[in-house]
Amino acid sequence: MREILHIQGGQCGNQIGAKFWEVVCTEHGIDSTGRYQGDSDLQLERVNVYYNEASCGRFVPRAVLMDLEPGTMDSVRSGPFGQIFRPDNFVFGQSGAGNNWAKGHYTEGAELIDSVLDVVRKEAENCDCLQGFQVCHSLGGGTGSGMGTLLISKIREEYPDRMMLTFSVFPSPKVSDTVVEPYNATLSVHQLVENADEFGDLNHLISATMSGVTCCLRFPGQLNSDLRKLAVNLIPFPRLHFFMVGFAPLTSRGSQQYRALSVPELTQQMWDAKNMMCAADPRHGRYLTASAVFRGKMSTKEVDEQMINVQNKNSSYFVEWIPHNVKSTVCDIPPTGLKMASTFIGNSTSIQEMFRRVSEQFTAMFRRKAFLHWYTGEGMDEMEFTEAESNMNDLVAEYQQYQDATADEEYEDEDEYQEEEA
Repeated sequence: MREILHIQGGQCGNQIGAKFWEVVCTEHGIDSTGRYQGDSDLQLERVNVYYNEASCGRFVPRAVLMDLEPGTMDSVRSGPFGQIFRPDNFVFGQSGAGNNWAKGHYTEGAELIDSVLDVVRKEAENCDCLQGFQVCHSLGGGTGSGMGTLLISKIREEYPDRMMLTFSVFPSPKVSDTVVEPYNATLSVHQLVENADEFGDLNHLISATMSGVTCCLRFPGQLNSDLRKLAVNLIPFPRLHFFMVGFAPLTSRGSQQYRALSVPELTQQMWDAKNMMCAADPRHGRYLTASAVFRGKMSTKEVDEQMINVQNKNSSYFVEWIPHNVKSTVCDIPPTGLKMASTFIGNSTSIQEMFRRVSEQFTAMFRRKAFLHWYTGEGMDEMEFTEAESNMNDLVAEYQQYQDATADEEYEDEDEYQEEEA
């Protein structure tokens, strides 16, 4: 089996992670004690991707939970599915990171990281053929951002050939619970550009999207994909691996029975800017690549026609120098409570709006050196802030460069190059 090891860190990561396991358990027919109560063989066919079957017939999630304070862990443990996790896989400190990236990355987090890596190693040894890791964390706080990125870089060193999928929650433009979010987020992106293969800027809704991204690995379908196929299809340039994700249908829970779902309806909703789970409007940029995962009983022919239709009608929103840049996947098993659903993953140049917004906030604070003493007090150097800032700005510029590029320019560059050679 191609297993995935799930790691959640910090308050946000643990809260979303707990919801994610509720959703996945329901899809596989597993109750809160880890016993199988489902009614279809398909639920068990690839259950090993996310679960390890214990000797007494219980299914235990391949999950590692970490935090620098015990509070969130206790609430996960006393939550509806708290008893399903392996007790040894809770790794936590006592002091907390206090929303400080440096505490999570250099001081408090660095002391705890070895215990986390030990648990990760044990879980990885339990796998027949580990496909990769998925990390669920936020970028605005201290533990998820600082310790999360530290863990990702350590896992990268130890398992260089495994995929690394991160579900990272970016600071929202509408609500901010921490003044130093721009610092923490910029320092994290500085790490993620180098170390993550993919990045979703995404509690029930987020977990529905996470379960959609991985449903092909867990259920049989007509057009299957795995993490590496996703990465190959979505990342045209090594640094541009930050995706927007969307989910359809987005209807209020009570009104679902009043709507007829069809592939065209799902497609239209899925490409709608309002369904994107990130504060950037895809209409302000162009899609380099995109991937659509449909779930439910439907014809692949209709799915392909709809995808071609979207590209033909909105050709100005796709770069013309990557032909057929939308990949579609169909998985036969819909999420619980729906007849069909779809998850969208897009690599759009408009995600630079999100980075640009945080970068501007970062620069405004960094210019006055506001709050900097909290970070330098933990042993950080101002130079690291400057590097992170320029890395973020380079990323924005790189997205802009490909947004403006046309197919003709590419050829002109090649002609000049050949003339020089001659």
